[in-house]
Formats: sequence, C-alpha cells, structure tokens
Amino acid sequence: MTAGRPIMEQAPSILIAGYGTMTGAMVEGWLRAGFAPDRLTACGPNPKAVPEGMRFVSGVPLGNFDIVLLGMKPQKLAEAAPTLEPLVGPQTVLVSVLAGVELASLTVRFPRAGAIVRLMPNLAAALGKSPIGLVAAELTQEQRGQIDALAKMLGEAEWLADESQFDLVAALAGSGPAFVYRFIDALAAGAERLGLDGGQAQRLALAMVEGAAELAAASPHAPSELARRVASPGGMTQKGLDVLDENDALAELVTETLRAARDRGREMAQEARGKV
Repeated sequence: MTAGRPIMEQAPSILIAGYGTMTGAMVEGWLRAGFAPDRLTACGPNPKAVPEGMRFVSGVPLGNFDIVLLGMKPQKLAEAAPTLEPLVGPQTVLVSVLAGVELASLTVRFPRAGAIVRLMPNLAAALGKSPIGLVAAELTQEQRGQIDALAKMLGEAEWLADESQFDLVAALAGSGPAFVYRFIDALAAGAERLGLDGGQAQRLALAMVEGAAELAAASPHAPSELARRVASPGGMTQKGLDVLDENDALAELVTETLRAARDRGREMAQEARGKV
C-alpha cells in the first residue's frame, strides 16, 4: 500500500457497472494504492480494455459482489437498473458516482441494497489526489469503514451530514478541475496576447499552478494569506491582484460558476426523480 493510505484486511469484491473515464481513474487510483486487481470486475454492453488482473464482462456478470459501483451516464440508469438490481442484495453496498441522482432515487431502483452511498471524486483519483464528497443511507460502522478506506485511497474524503449539500460539493470538487484548467488556459492566453510565445506561456502557466498548488497544500497558511505574502505594497503582484479584487469581480465570477454547476445538479436530480 502507498504510505499514509489505509490498509484493508480483506479487499471487497467490486463490480463496476459502467467503465468510463471517471471509474477508470478510480480503478487506477485503487491499483496505485495496492488494491488487488482480481477483486475488480467491470461490466458493460461493449468490451473495453481493463488493467491486467482485472476482468471485463459484456452484459451482467454472475456472482456476488460486496460493492456495486454505478458509473454509467446518469441518463442510462433507468435502462441499466433492472438488470443490475438482482446483484444488489442485503449484503451489497451500492456506490454511485452519478451526478444528480439522489439517494432516494437510488433506493427506489435498488430497494434490497444493504446500504447506498453517493461518492463524488474527480479525475485526480488516478493519482490519489482527488477531493471526495460522500453521503450515505443505512451504513453500518463496518461498511462506513470499508467505504472510507476505499475513498481515502483516491484522495481526501469528506463525509456530508446533509445530502442537500452534495450538488455544491460536486460542483466544487467534481467540476472544479475544469474551472481550474480554464483559468490556467486564460493565464497562458493572456501572456500570449501580451507578447509571449504561446507554447512557452502554457508551459510556464502549468508549472506555476503546479508549484502554487503544492505550496498551498503544504502550507499552514490559508490561500488568502499566501497571496498577501507574495504581494508587496505597490508592487507587480499587488497591481495584478487589484484587478482581480476590484468589485469582488473574481469572487463573484467563481460564485456564479459554482451556482450554475450546482443548479444543474439539482435539475438533474429532478429529472431522475421523474423517471423513477
């Protein structure tokens, strides 16, 4: 196991229904942390390449699984649920990474599940660096410990007491990387517009963000304090910050960005409820 990651006495058997970009990143993260590949099975309508030691089954596999992980597109759940439901019995924990599908909707489709968990990572799960939001229904202490251990192999896990906050966490932790990538791209594009070579601007922007993120993660100081420490009164950095801070422009833009993503999650939840 990777240092600092939880060690599981007995790796659960996991069925991944819908092996795509997100669940593939989760598998990569688990394997990176030392999870046994032969405890992982993926299934779907079309064959896909999976890591060595793991198996892929076209259709729905036979057998019993400790965990069934839902990873298909949310709009495919209605079609997939009837064939998966027989595999989700009282001894099975159902884990969903589907945006906008609430615990109540999952409970209707999988009424015999021993427990149901919503889990929201991002693609940094492949590196064990993802923030992860978790909310659950009917988890025993043992089940919670198992899910917690699996989540912590993928990054930093945060359990939510209230599912009403899940869409906001999904917007921040799940969608957030896309917003950061846009900001990196904007930094590079701005430098290019001002005269720097495009490729060089992008390399410098990427290196800067990587270093700044690592420093922020390692520092005891809040990001706002780190920004203050970088800036000198009347200096270059402060002049740039003045533009971002004017009329709270950046804060307002980010708030509206998160609001739009969160609200779309709520709309998707309404759509999922209507299809149950």
